[in-house]
Amino acid sequence: MWTTLATLATATLPLTACSAPSTPRPPAAPATTPAKKQPPPTLAPGPQGRTPVFRNAPRTRATPADAPTVALTFDADMTADQGPRAAAGERFDNPALVDTLRRLKVPSTFFMTGRWAEEYPAQARAIGGDPLFEVANHSYSHYAFTRDCYGLPTVPAHAMRTDVERAFAAFREAGVEHPLPYFRFPGGCYDDRALRALAPAGVTAVQWDVVGGDAFATDPDAVARQVLDGVRPGSVVVLHCTRSAAPATERAVRTIVPKLRERGFRFVRVSEQIAATRTPRAARPADPGGTPDRPEQAATARN
Repeated sequence: MWTTLATLATATLPLTACSAPSTPRPPAAPATTPAKKQPPPTLAPGPQGRTPVFRNAPRTRATPADAPTVALTFDADMTADQGPRAAAGERFDNPALVDTLRRLKVPSTFFMTGRWAEEYPAQARAIGGDPLFEVANHSYSHYAFTRDCYGLPTVPAHAMRTDVERAFAAFREAGVEHPLPYFRFPGGCYDDRALRALAPAGVTAVQWDVVGGDAFATDPDAVARQVLDGVRPGSVVVLHCTRSAAPATERAVRTIVPKLRERGFRFVRVSEQIAATRTPRAARPADPGGTPDRPEQAATARN
């Protein structure tokens, strides 16, 4: 009998399997490779490999519907020999300005000296970690890269690249993870020798076409008027993030931003301006004369 029951049970197994088919599993999703982060836009090297120079984005828009753009840039200046002044209480930072830019949602580019990042590492890290902002290089020492640049000490040609790389090292030490490969000459002064010396560093030099005139200014309305009078589509504005040497900047920005928005301007970072560059007129790679276009810039070099 047991043999008969076993035989019957074995015979029913295929029928049971056929009456309750298993649900087929969906095909496994293909493995995805994380998208690589695109490198920031830069300009191609100039003649004989010189460092390229960016001054402003194209004046014309891709389509009539595009809003004109403007980039506000802020130099966070501190020279290599100003440590004792900071220790004595002088403030080379400007947290209120940074807070105002955040409150007004203004994309901005900060050109920091390495010495500034060393003095204010938490602020440097916070600015660099905020997606509204980007951090670029303003040298380590804030010494001039040409002779006769508003009385600034001069970096010798053989030490120029080292000075720039030292600033990038200071950013990393402060926790700024992604500084951009852009460089602003202290005082805005450069020449052919400087462009050649910095070529191996692989940076794009960033100048400006609008001087804010905020260095040592105490009248925010005058600073705002100068900016508003100078801005054109594609402009790059130079201002300062240094409380002791540019005390009116934060109040001026409170006027500049809404007025430019009323005129239809859209605020962008310098990287977006460079990405939008389509004509060689916005870049001046072969221009050896880096002296500022307007006399007001003389004040900005002294802080």
